[in-house]
Amino acid sequence: MDALVVVGPSPAPARLAARARHEVHATSAPLEPDVVADVRARIPRDVGVLGAPDPALAVAVQLHQAGLPVTLYTDSPPAPRPVGVRVLPLSDPGPPMETVDSLLDLIGDTPLVRLDRVGRELSCHLVAKLDLFNPGGSVKDRPALAMIDAAERAGLLREGGTIVEPTSGNTGVGLALIAARRRYRCVFVMPDKIAAEKVDLLRAYGAEVVVCPTTVAPDHPDSYYSVSDRLVGEIPGAFKPDQYGNPANPAAHESTTGPEIWRQTAGRVTHFVAGIGTGGTISGVGRYLKSQDPAVQIIGADPEGSVYSGGGGRPYLVEGIGEDFWPSTYDRDVVDQVVKVSDRDSFLTARMVTREEGILVGGSTGTAVWAAMKVGRSLGPEAVVVVLIPDSGRGYLSKLYNDAWMADFGFLLTSGQTTAGVLAGKRGDLPPLVHVHPDEPVRQVIGVLREYEVSQVPVLKAEPPLAVAEVVGSVEDRDLLERAFQDPSILDRPVGTVMGTPLPTVGVGEPIELAVRRTEGRGAVVVLDAGHPVGILTRSDLLGFLVGRPAGRPAREAGPTTRPAQ
Repeated sequence: MDALVVVGPSPAPARLAARARHEVHATSAPLEPDVVADVRARIPRDVGVLGAPDPALAVAVQLHQAGLPVTLYTDSPPAPRPVGVRVLPLSDPGPPMETVDSLLDLIGDTPLVRLDRVGRELSCHLVAKLDLFNPGGSVKDRPALAMIDAAERAGLLREGGTIVEPTSGNTGVGLALIAARRRYRCVFVMPDKIAAEKVDLLRAYGAEVVVCPTTVAPDHPDSYYSVSDRLVGEIPGAFKPDQYGNPANPAAHESTTGPEIWRQTAGRVTHFVAGIGTGGTISGVGRYLKSQDPAVQIIGADPEGSVYSGGGGRPYLVEGIGEDFWPSTYDRDVVDQVVKVSDRDSFLTARMVTREEGILVGGSTGTAVWAAMKVGRSLGPEAVVVVLIPDSGRGYLSKLYNDAWMADFGFLLTSGQTTAGVLAGKRGDLPPLVHVHPDEPVRQVIGVLREYEVSQVPVLKAEPPLAVAEVVGSVEDRDLLERAFQDPSILDRPVGTVMGTPLPTVGVGEPIELAVRRTEGRGAVVVLDAGHPVGILTRSDLLGFLVGRPAGRPAREAGPTTRPAQ
């Protein structure tokens, strides 16, 4: 129906409210002229009316006399029935069906499953809380619903408003499905490392997506936090849930996720393990479990580089967890231990969970499961370790479950001669990764090229070990020479002002043939081991290796294996 008029204080049943494009509330009959005019202005094909029998009937007749098509919903049909007004039952007269009124009613109450295959070497119970079974596919449905409910109660989000939120994807999906049900507009701001599937998924719900660079500081104008703040100020009626500072985030887990785990384990849970993103899940669940038994251990799983495990917020490849600042939704006093987990261990463990248990999971699940197995090795059979699985792996098919992507970043080995062998055979007097920084003057960079007798070097934002996102450019001796000859003043400028684009990359376990193809046009490649640049190979390096190695002799391998560290 195009409009639903509710007469009196009682709310409309969810089934009818969901069908109405517009809802009008009236305290009594007859309706004020401006209310009738508002309904008429919508040019409705059908106007529903419900409420106490007498005033609802009077409103239905009034609207019919105003020339509108009217349906009266009541379980007490008037006699005689009003001419021109259709009368339908308010409640369903048939036997009750096993349905819910809304997809939002399916959020929470997710199951536990044993992980006896991946935990085969553990004495303790290892069980997973499958929050990937929430309607939006992730644990973030819980705080999304709680934050929107709280905003509506406080009058911060009104009909026709816009939800603006910085998100790595899952919170956006939760907010988007709520917005679809409640007819809000959504604008989401995401870092550029997010898988394309996640962006496409948000757009499928009708959301608008703005992509921002990952490598800038949180207070930079182009960071996804700053851009979201700017959009809130520019869009009329905008509301930012702010999952990083909204107390409804941890409260959602304290009131739902924690009690579910306690009930499902019959109060036997001894350890709870979860990745730390906003901190809402681990803080809320931890508060509840410790309120039931202070001895329960709360374990955070965190990517290398994130602040929670002592990093400075440097980039990593795992999505959805870890931070470069301290959100107010994270309660440090609740968390007993934080386990640092590498990208390699996260990704390979996630792939192992999928293949061993048949549960398609994302990289952050790999982070949490790896941490849970590390903690579980020292526990006995009386311990019950619950690990939260926050989302499905369907959003990571182009990355984590794409063998070519995994090999390109140095997570997988191929057979035969690989780039690892070429790196191992390079000159021993060269540093593993000759490089410069953006603020170094060009004159000094030329000195580096001459000192190490190299023709080109990458420009790095930080010192190794570093992430591939911290490689910001490259310089070549011939290019610098030509530019300095034309304009000698560039010798004293920062090299960041004249650098070229970053060199192409190749995984440490990929075949030499691929490295040769990628040096075409640039003359060199950066070699990655588990997402970390570890060296440079030039065309002459590759040629020298191929000429100097006897045919059929295998290359010496270095770097990752296809098994997660145990």
